[in-house]
Amino acid sequence: MHRPDDHPDPNRWRALWVTLVAGFMTLLDVTIVAVALPSMQRGLHASAASVQWVVSGYALAFALTLVTAGRFGDMFGRRRVFLVALAAFVVFSAAAGAAPGIELLVVARLAQGVAAGSIAPQNSALIQQMFRGAERGRAFGLFGATVGVSSAVGPLVGGLILALAGPEGWRWIFYVNVPIGALALLLGFRLLPRVASGGRGHLDPVGVVLLGAGILALMLPLVLAEGGGVGRVWWLFPAGLLVLFAFVRWERRVARRDGQPLLDPGLLTETRGYATGAGLAALYFVGFSGVWLVFALFFQNGLGFSPLLSGLAVTPFAVGSATAAAVAGRLVDRLGRALTVWGLVAVMLGLGTTALLLWLAPSDRAAWFAAPALLVGGLGSGCVISPNITMTLRDVPVRMAGAAGGALQTGQRLGGAVGTAALPGLFYLTLNATHDDYHEAVALSVGSGVAAMLCALTVAVLDWRRDRSDRARRCPPETSHSHTHAGQG
Repeated sequence: MHRPDDHPDPNRWRALWVTLVAGFMTLLDVTIVAVALPSMQRGLHASAASVQWVVSGYALAFALTLVTAGRFGDMFGRRRVFLVALAAFVVFSAAAGAAPGIELLVVARLAQGVAAGSIAPQNSALIQQMFRGAERGRAFGLFGATVGVSSAVGPLVGGLILALAGPEGWRWIFYVNVPIGALALLLGFRLLPRVASGGRGHLDPVGVVLLGAGILALMLPLVLAEGGGVGRVWWLFPAGLLVLFAFVRWERRVARRDGQPLLDPGLLTETRGYATGAGLAALYFVGFSGVWLVFALFFQNGLGFSPLLSGLAVTPFAVGSATAAAVAGRLVDRLGRALTVWGLVAVMLGLGTTALLLWLAPSDRAAWFAAPALLVGGLGSGCVISPNITMTLRDVPVRMAGAAGGALQTGQRLGGAVGTAALPGLFYLTLNATHDDYHEAVALSVGSGVAAMLCALTVAVLDWRRDRSDRARRCPPETSHSHTHAGQG
């Protein structure tokens, strides 16, 4: 008797594009709003601290939802959860655009973040469900390109919308999701596979509470960083780590008793490449997510660029990332972890050179000087994000794909929260210490992002060496075979 997923879905590639469009929207909304904060603050007569929650509240709700929503998809069907969440995302996008005041806008963004966090793990899980073998690598390559490019082009798309829509243009940053999301919803009903890959089960409410409390404790000081939150509630960091330790112990207990844990501990201890890939992603996103806010601050506040010109200045990175990610998805099966190692070297070289050029180049030519280096960095990034997603998730059992994808993206969001708090914070500290030397501030901040990527490179190199050792043990040296044949002759 054949299972339904033994035969490839004939609509799988068209269905993939539906999920990628939805994923692109939700990830774009992490960064696209940043360039519109000044016009929101003026239009709604809001304080800087309250308007900051439009960005940070979305990121917080997004991260809190990922693992639980992934588990829901494993239990009740990825198609069902994806479509319900996408419909909610469209509704709350419209509500955010129409919000008459900052309070309702923040509430709408929190709800939008929950919907986005429910969509994200279904994307990677549906790829696990619909694709096999080399096709899965290509599909994850496109998914990785979506993750990387959506973050990189956020400032450009936001600046373009503001330039076209006028004084109330910030509302269109949310309204634009409505027609695109509605079309994706209609196509999703038609194209997404109706087969649920899991089965109904128990959600593990204790695990949900522990994981949510741990993530909240780690992220809340970072979300409040601009208002001095790290100094006031620093104690939440050790408290969050203790709660997450309790979560791990609880999940092991549930698994030992043949229960249904929220996140199976076997993912980290028994699934080849999962723990390494998740750790690498978290470290990489510390640098990757933080540099975009730093670039926006440098080009707009330091050089006086408009939001649109600021976005155009970093477009070479997005172009390189999109190009390399699509190609890397086809190479990951052949090159393995070596691809991410050399990708990390390239992105560090590109961003490190960019930091140096922005520090030394004249202000009127800084963006032009940095463009080639940003292109190299983008090419490297495209060889990091999508191959790492493929290698992290490819050995995950399909029944756990939603929770595994959610946990992977939770690590990325946590790393991103650290980067978006730490690197702009360092930027402002350097400005104060150097009497507004924007060139030195951008160099030091981007250089610190590169240092975080160096930690990711260390993880990747260790994993690469372990892969080579494993292959050497499985395959005897060629010379031993040749001596054997010679003796037989």
